[in-house]
Amino acid sequence: MRADRNSEGLDRLIIGFDRLLKGAFGTHRSRRADHIRDFGEAPDLTTAERRVSAGLIRVDHAGEVCAQALYEGQAITARNPAVAAHMRQSAVEEREHLDWCEQRLDELNSTPTRLAPVWYAGSFVVGLAAGLSGDRNSLGFVAATEREVDEHLERHLTRLPERDTRSREILLAMQADERRHGTNAIGSGGREFPGFVRKLMRAASTLMTATAPHI
Repeated sequence: MRADRNSEGLDRLIIGFDRLLKGAFGTHRSRRADHIRDFGEAPDLTTAERRVSAGLIRVDHAGEVCAQALYEGQAITARNPAVAAHMRQSAVEEREHLDWCEQRLDELNSTPTRLAPVWYAGSFVVGLAAGLSGDRNSLGFVAATEREVDEHLERHLTRLPERDTRSREILLAMQADERRHGTNAIGSGGREFPGFVRKLMRAASTLMTATAPHI
């Protein structure tokens, strides 16, 4: 029995390392890649409007890189198979968000931040640690993270150029998924994190927001 457990643990670590490499340095297309068509036609924006939208979407793309990595790490170290399945499904949806952002950046004649591999690797390790702290803590971490993401997307929605309806629809769809992730995490038994944890998360978000538009 112990040998089986050790083998299972080794398999999960190998899978996790493979996902870390692919997530940090590979290119993935989501299963709903064509869903971006549902967000309307790309408006003819001015150069200044494209610059603003691209800067915001670059930050959102970096956030989705982090979210995907967190969920992948948490899935590997989850104790309950149902929690692991929840994390993996959420990671799939985050990859869809990543795909939408990448396609929108291409339409805006922009590219993702070059720091994406760094953000992925760091977030993956944080996800592993969150999972190792126990499923209840890990689910609570999801809820706290998604609350920050929700507020972050809300701020971006107010800053988007009014005519960029396509980017707006993309962010609204992402926001709806993030809210559902957070609600499901608390409903599955996640603990509410204290305020200082959210402050630390907000500081990390601020650093990413400051660097993603420029690097």
